[in-house]
Amino acid sequence: MNISLFFPKKKKRKKEKNNSKQKHNPKHPLLPFTPASPIRMTTPPQALVDAVEQWIQYDPNEKTNGQIKALRDAQDWAELERLFLPRIAFGTAGLRSRMAPGYKHMNELIVTQATQGFCQHILSSFPTDAHKRGVVIGYDARHNSTLFATIAANVFLSKNIKVWLFPSYVCTPLVPFGVTQVNAVAGLMITASHNPKDDNGYKVYWNNGVQIISPTDADIAAQIGKNLIPWTVPIPLTFQKPSDESLVASDDDMAKIIDDYYTSIRSESCFCHGTNSAAQIKATYTAMHGVGAKYTARALETYGLPPYIPTPEQIQPDPEFPTVAFPNPEEGRGALALAMKAADESGSTIILANDPDADRLAVAVKNVKGNGEWIILTGNEIASVFADWTFYNWRKKNGPDADPSKLLMVASTVSSKQLKSMAKIEGCQFRDTLTGFKWIGNEAKKAVDEEGCTVLVAYEVEIGFIVGHTSFDKDGVRCAATMYELANYWWVNNEETLIDRLAKFAKRYGYFKMVNSYYFANSVQCQVIADKLRDYNGTGTYPTRCGEYEIVSTRDCTLGKDTQFEDGLSLLPIQPDAQMLTFTFKNGATCTLRNSGTEPKLKYYVEVLDYDSPDVAADLLVKMTKAIVDEFIQPSLYGLVPKKD
Repeated sequence: MNISLFFPKKKKRKKEKNNSKQKHNPKHPLLPFTPASPIRMTTPPQALVDAVEQWIQYDPNEKTNGQIKALRDAQDWAELERLFLPRIAFGTAGLRSRMAPGYKHMNELIVTQATQGFCQHILSSFPTDAHKRGVVIGYDARHNSTLFATIAANVFLSKNIKVWLFPSYVCTPLVPFGVTQVNAVAGLMITASHNPKDDNGYKVYWNNGVQIISPTDADIAAQIGKNLIPWTVPIPLTFQKPSDESLVASDDDMAKIIDDYYTSIRSESCFCHGTNSAAQIKATYTAMHGVGAKYTARALETYGLPPYIPTPEQIQPDPEFPTVAFPNPEEGRGALALAMKAADESGSTIILANDPDADRLAVAVKNVKGNGEWIILTGNEIASVFADWTFYNWRKKNGPDADPSKLLMVASTVSSKQLKSMAKIEGCQFRDTLTGFKWIGNEAKKAVDEEGCTVLVAYEVEIGFIVGHTSFDKDGVRCAATMYELANYWWVNNEETLIDRLAKFAKRYGYFKMVNSYYFANSVQCQVIADKLRDYNGTGTYPTRCGEYEIVSTRDCTLGKDTQFEDGLSLLPIQPDAQMLTFTFKNGATCTLRNSGTEPKLKYYVEVLDYDSPDVAADLLVKMTKAIVDEFIQPSLYGLVPKKD
């Protein structure tokens, strides 16, 4: 096992000069910053001095410990400040950051301390049966993921908490499923999802198989602060099997979890198993250098579908992500270019793409009835396709007179309101939540368990979806199989492409058009922009117009306000540590600005609606987006770096 936090030596690039310019570009917050020469800080803050000395005392890795000592001895406090302050916060369902030494980053000591705090919270929440029920632990194929999972497992075992540790890398969806399947008290997935290659993360699930929310996250954070001293010194860097073998699930136990997952998705999400083998369309797939290939292949096999055609350059796990700067299929044509090439060569008409931990799904469709170009579906469009499909099959099974009032669709509040329109017309339920699948999953799970609802689809516009009740965290594996199944069904039975189905959907429920994009921005920039909008042009309140467009209400989740209500309070939970503003316009359009919970980005979502014409909606979207960017975001004024298309 490679325990180093530093990556294998990269191959020398041909254009060394250009690469150097990129490396030292201070405007790009995701690239590592390397100072041209040491910078001296003559009087470091005491908090920094204390953090560095504490690190040297606790860090089990001789290499990184030595580096911190060398920086301390050289009095390079500026570099130490970059590594240590502020301490990485236990936030969006856990931790995510660049892998490097120091309290600001992901490393062995941070994982140890986080797990100790998590462990203490578990023991206080389940004092009588945590030892027996245990924690499910998975990890992806990124650098150090195996190491971090091993450290976490050893911490749990040191308190005699059973460990359900997958023996090899897995897709993220298997962890939340495993938690409920074996009745574990919690789950842990080591992954940075779609972040750049230098990052890793620590994603936490509770006993309901959903990512944790408040107040669980706050208590774990507090427990981490109380348990900074490593419980075992030095920390074993290889998996330590306990004397009590019952505390470690066997490989057969873990294989059964995987088998049960596929049994469940066939029962919950597959509607055409008997006819899927006669599929007439071909599907090309990319794993984006992640772990999804074998799991998605088995999902297609479980559905009775033909195998996918792989994108050869991206099908095997590779923590260097050599073909993509950002291993995120949501990034568009750049990320999917190789998949499009493989699809064209094979005659595929649909592309299925997972992100590196396979909890997200991107879809591209060949316009076979038009110009033959590839059309990348948005997250909203994918959700509409799923809603159309699941509702169609519910009607087919239950008949035209069945009551749909217990059918539920859930979406994050920044996602499209097209499903809300569908729910109103069809008599279903629709609920929106704060951004993040921790909110979506908990809302859906609660509705199923407490209200007897059936979830048709739950989603976030950032290409995270669930169909069926197998689990309640986003799942790119079962959704890939469902997408292939429905695309083939409509083609075989109606000679309809997904483009055709979306046109029918919009004609019935409305032409909703959305821009979902971002600028690179740090937390300070995001807060300055949000605060300016809270005191717009010195008025002491929110804006009432954006250009020619009148605003009728503003919701501020950071402060818990919503001007559309008499009491002025938001129905969504307050988010004091995040920036999130939503403006509703007189013409029915909406705009939300928020900072990302996992990356240094200011995200913006603009949606417009026209019930008669998609062209009218598209034209309005362009005009309103420009007004919002120019007047509310003002990227040039605040030094924001635009997204690269």
